[in-house]
Parts: sequence; structure tokens; C-alpha cells
Amino acid sequence: MSKPKVATCSLAGCFGCHMSLLDIDERILELVDLIEFHKTPLTDIKRFTARCAVGLVEGGCANEENVEVLRTFRRHCDVLVSLGDCATMGGIPALRNFVPLEECLREAYLAGPSVYNPSGEVPNDIELPLLLDKVRPCHEVVKIDYFLPGCPPSADTIWAALKALLSGEPMELPYQLIKYD
Repeated sequence: MSKPKVATCSLAGCFGCHMSLLDIDERILELVDLIEFHKTPLTDIKRFTARCAVGLVEGGCANEENVEVLRTFRRHCDVLVSLGDCATMGGIPALRNFVPLEECLREAYLAGPSVYNPSGEVPNDIELPLLLDKVRPCHEVVKIDYFLPGCPPSADTIWAALKALLSGEPMELPYQLIKYD
């Protein structure tokens, strides 16, 4: 009998949620008995070749490539989970939402105190994904089924959520797993 497939990706974020997933420590052995990791940086599988039961998405959408990856995950995953504050609310990358994009680019590439840019140009190569005007949380781009807050969510929170999703149980996380006080 085939195991359910789980896919993961990191959009505009820091990869901390993936690190938290790896922090389940020895439970990773139990997890690989329960699931097959599919498209994920953890296995370096780059393309979907099958339907996935669960998709874990960390990071928000800061550019067109992030949007396309997220839409691809929505098409290929039965259940999509926003993992961490960047995916659920935009997180630290969304701080740029308070400053016009032109001003951000000028500071980063032309006028910042540590910038050395003799060409005086903002990078605009066709290979670079086009930045969005604002960083968006995942649910503003596609339907998200579950939200796991935290920066990052704890390994125990991710473990409990995955166990519930894979067993078909309702995801009812106790307060201790989602408190931040």
C-alpha cells in the first residue's frame, strides 16, 4: 500500500519552518514510515509527478515566481497548510509593504549606506522574478486549508498537525502548541 505524499516549499521567508520540521528529531523516522516526501527541498525533488495528500508552504509571496509555485502547490495538494508567520501573515518580508517598492529598490541597489553600484542601475534581468508591489500571505493568493502560526511553529506543533492530517482526525491543537506568551 502506498504512503500518502507530502510536499513542502519555501517562498519568501528564511527556511526556519523547514528547520523546525527537521527538529522533530527521532520522530522523523516515524514520519518517513507514515509518508513519502515528494516535491520538497528536503529530498531535492523539484517537480510534482503525483498528487500529494498534504502541502506545507512556508513564506509569503513577494514575487511572481512565489505566486506560481504556490498556485502549483494548490493544484497538486489535497490539503494546503500555511506554515509559519510569513505564510500566514507575510512575516518579516512584509515589512517592505510600508514603503513603496520604488523606494525599497532605490535603497537596496542605489542609495543604501553600504551599496557599491557603479552602473547606477537596479537589476532587471529577465531571469529575475518580477517583484510584487506588496508581500502577500498565502491565503491572499490561493485557498489555504490550515494555518500554523509561529516564527517558526515548534516541531511539536508541526508533528501534531501532520499526525492529525495523515490520520484523518480533526486538527485540534492544544493551547500549549500555539501559544506565544
